[in-house]
Amino acid sequence: MTRPTAPAGRRRPRRLASRAATAAALSLAGVLALGAAPAAPAAARPAADPLARYHHQQLHWKSCLLGPDDTTGKELEQAGAQCADVTVPLDYARPEGRTLTVAISRIRGTDTAHRAGALLLNSGGPGGQTLGDPPWVRKAMKDVAARYDVVGVDPRFVGRSTPLDCHWPTGSMIRGAGTGRAGFDRMAAFSADLAERCRTHAGDLLPHAGTRNTARDMDVIRAALGERRISYLGYSYGSYLGQVYATMFPRRVDRVVLDGVVDPARYGPRLLRGTEQANLHALRNWADWAAAHHATYGLGRTRSAVLDTVHAVRSAAARTPLRLGGHRVDDHVLPVLVFNGLSQDNPTAHGDFAEAVRDLRRAAEGRAVTPSPWLASALEFLLTGHESAYGSAQTSILCGDVPAPRDPETYWRDLRRAGTEDLLFAPVTNDINPCAFWDPPRERPTTIRADLPALLVNATGDPRTTYRSAETVHRAWPGSRLVTLRGADQHGVYGTFGSTCVDTTVNAYLATGRLPSGDVTCPRPAPGAAR
Repeated sequence: MTRPTAPAGRRRPRRLASRAATAAALSLAGVLALGAAPAAPAAARPAADPLARYHHQQLHWKSCLLGPDDTTGKELEQAGAQCADVTVPLDYARPEGRTLTVAISRIRGTDTAHRAGALLLNSGGPGGQTLGDPPWVRKAMKDVAARYDVVGVDPRFVGRSTPLDCHWPTGSMIRGAGTGRAGFDRMAAFSADLAERCRTHAGDLLPHAGTRNTARDMDVIRAALGERRISYLGYSYGSYLGQVYATMFPRRVDRVVLDGVVDPARYGPRLLRGTEQANLHALRNWADWAAAHHATYGLGRTRSAVLDTVHAVRSAAARTPLRLGGHRVDDHVLPVLVFNGLSQDNPTAHGDFAEAVRDLRRAAEGRAVTPSPWLASALEFLLTGHESAYGSAQTSILCGDVPAPRDPETYWRDLRRAGTEDLLFAPVTNDINPCAFWDPPRERPTTIRADLPALLVNATGDPRTTYRSAETVHRAWPGSRLVTLRGADQHGVYGTFGSTCVDTTVNAYLATGRLPSGDVTCPRPAPGAAR
């Protein structure tokens, strides 16, 4: 549920950080094909396909480049990708009615003799754009990429697809609850306002936002591509989407890789609850790194000194909003900046966050500050409407999937139970959000299938989709295998962290369709060692 960020030298498969899988022999689809439904009696006429015009549509492939400033289009063009718009129904209960377009990109495989099919991608969010992801995913796949058509998708209402924009003054519904009841009441009013803006500007679309419709769109894409089955690589929220698709269309999935695994029992508008300890762990480890680099950032020579700096900045923001350029950072925003600074475990991300804390401390001292690039981007995201469409789509999906408690007192009680020991993360994870003021979802939440022979990937210190979530899903799916990256506070591992052990294991599965004989544990490489 956080905005995807870019790890060092790589584009994040987008989060919360926000920022893989394919076809083969021991595939799920192959197993399920053995249990196909019995043939209809000879006299029976096959039912007409109500989605026939969508399943059999002709796709018109074109350049992905929208203009000279289109960085994503340039990267896709250089990688040999083409783009197309897939037509889908707004309402699957009325497929003859209004339609939407879903934007996709594709880099075709070159090894046609060993073709494994199409690999669809989702890098999380929800609300994250995946259209631009095929180039870096193919690099992670190495030689295996030649066997696949790698397909990026901007889900309905996201990116280049038909948009849903509530015209918010922010790119995210996520805030800290602030100080005391007055701070909480401000956040309740803020959340109610965001919900009302969505009703005003996108009320006709809101009932049709949700993971089940995104999964239905995926199956239209599958059919329009001419594929009997698809393979899938999903990160973060994308892992939940993969679970839903495999549940709704069990005969249509082949190889499935889920990285940063969401426990479906915990999915919903309050899915960040339960991540507090993982975030505190990541913060402490970052503080160790910052202390070792005190000469560069000046935040303190020990872990405790660095943490004291962070808490002093939080206290200062609670007293008087901090001035950073044209922005004001109060105790509703500052905890979100800390939260967003901790999803990637590498020196570049650590340095970006350390620069941000240094800037915030200077602002707390009353000094004029020009925010560092990472902090400037985060502030623009949180405090302007530049990314309104991202937050609008993300919130519409979460609120459209699972109902949230509607009584503000529920959230206030949870915040009071969290106590005053954690003033950084609990006020974020327990705060009220617009889903408390949303219309009820049109459909019930999906009951995820009992087993899925998927490859699950998670880091032990993941502060967004915790390792406990991956273990829970793994226990529920005896046929799955879990690839564990130990010792890293990393959200999204395959192709992003640079673990040869993880990447090789995933690629072997994509190449053969055979899961490892047992679970795989990958150690974090020592600093400076080849990964």
